[in-house]
Amino acid sequence: MSSEIVRVLLVDDHAVVRRGLSAFLMTYEEIDVVGEAAGGTEGIEMVKQFLPDVVLMDLVMPEMDGIEATRRIRQISPSTQVIVLTSYSEDERIFPAIKAGALSYLLKDVGPDELVRAIKAARRGEATLHPAVAGRLMHELTAARTSPLDELTDREREVLTCIARGMSNAEIANYLTIGERTVKTHVSNILSKLHLQDRTQAALLALRERLVSLDTPPER
Repeated sequence: MSSEIVRVLLVDDHAVVRRGLSAFLMTYEEIDVVGEAAGGTEGIEMVKQFLPDVVLMDLVMPEMDGIEATRRIRQISPSTQVIVLTSYSEDERIFPAIKAGALSYLLKDVGPDELVRAIKAARRGEATLHPAVAGRLMHELTAARTSPLDELTDREREVLTCIARGMSNAEIANYLTIGERTVKTHVSNILSKLHLQDRTQAALLALRERLVSLDTPPER
């Protein structure tokens, strides 16, 4: 019978949320809350100590966010499944979390019974996604069949070309005859639309998608 118990670690910087979740989950005989962590760094240490089956992970936390914590936890304990439990449903949270190794993605308005089912499913390696998140992932998979650059406007493609050539924002502004603040806005939009972390990833994607080659200058 003990082999069926799911050992759960809670990682959330709000003490009230942690205590509420812990009190609720401990009413289920098949769930054992092995610990509560107030942040990503503490969560990683507790994973090392307890090797839980499932981690309920908040995303926005001080010191280390849930995305980086998820990535490290999956490296430390591949058998530990991570369920993101957050208030955020934006693409810039969802896709990095899934890429970091989160199995499931739920919002904090999830029903109690659904949360318990998700925890048990995660123990079996089965994912559970909030409907809004599932829809966005399906859209992403569909869009992946075409070039990701199709999401960009013509001007954003020009800016990405310049980024791939190693140009700074000031150089791009001068080259395209636009304001530097406008360039910053375009760069931010590019990273958001392509779900990238920084300019280096953007440049690598531009090269991979053959938007620009290393031996040719950007075109006007």
